[in-house]
Amino acid sequence: MTNAKLTSLMARGTEFLGCDVAIMCGAMSWVSERNLVAAISNAGGFGVIACGAMTPELLDKEIAATKALTSKPFGVNLITMHPQLFDLIEVCARHEVGHVVLAGGLPPKGSIEAIKEKGAKLICFAPALSLAKKLARSGVDALVIEGMEAGGHIGPVSTSVLAQEILPEMASQLPVFVAGGIGRGELIAGYLEMGAAGVQLGTRFACASESIAHPNFKKAFFRASARDAIASVQIDPRLPVIPVRALKNAGTEAFTAKQREVANLLDGGSVDMMEAQLQIEHYWAGALRRAVIDGDVEGGSVMAGQSVGMVTKEEPVTDIITQLMDEAVVALERRSA
Repeated sequence: MTNAKLTSLMARGTEFLGCDVAIMCGAMSWVSERNLVAAISNAGGFGVIACGAMTPELLDKEIAATKALTSKPFGVNLITMHPQLFDLIEVCARHEVGHVVLAGGLPPKGSIEAIKEKGAKLICFAPALSLAKKLARSGVDALVIEGMEAGGHIGPVSTSVLAQEILPEMASQLPVFVAGGIGRGELIAGYLEMGAAGVQLGTRFACASESIAHPNFKKAFFRASARDAIASVQIDPRLPVIPVRALKNAGTEAFTAKQREVANLLDGGSVDMMEAQLQIEHYWAGALRRAVIDGDVEGGSVMAGQSVGMVTKEEPVTDIITQLMDEAVVALERRSA
């Protein structure tokens, strides 16, 4: 009966995503590519390609390559500040991608309509209740609420607080997926019982057997504890840099220096605010690539959420999802006993 209960609790999410298990993979640049995305979708979850700074041509190839590895649904995550956002939306439409995730701020004018008029479902991040309501009014199809425990770009509020604020208000209106700090199935069961349609995990999948991340990157995860995943510090209030959570290393200090460099360029008038923010984004993309692809875990950026302490070994995606679901079932059985 509890398996039936878990299936019932996830039904809204699985129906919306078109998969067997309402577990989305967070879009991790350089990590969430064809191999990991296809593996997660093939295992019954929902893989999401991290477009990041890709050109439309690169995204076109990545989607085609992913479709060659799976016939199951998957999504594409696009960054709102990408200078070619509308070209990327067109690439997704050409491939008939069923779900587009917009991250990095409020959707630019016309982007919601451009995505939905091609038949795709639109998922957006809501870091506050007021923004969740605004996005719902704007016509988005689902929300992700992600707390500060997550890896990569983060907001200032914890997952548990966001879930308590947003789920009671919004879960009846549209599917809401919870993300940030989720490493075990017991927590998944809890958020589902609160009204979530499903969850999103990134850190837990980063070291899967199917992840192309460098062995050094994976070893850094295995050695780390929750307290090793720290948030970057904003050093200049004029430069609205979104904090990034990653394992502390020399690259953390290098980012502080990069902020100072960009702030000086702003002072000198040689760049405007948009260009300054793009420089920061390009820095992160390069630093992350050095860690994930090249294995430079000292100079690169080892983005990880605080659930990193629960990642202790390399294992297949199927095993990860099975374990999470088994833990959720046990938790529900305990509560109904």
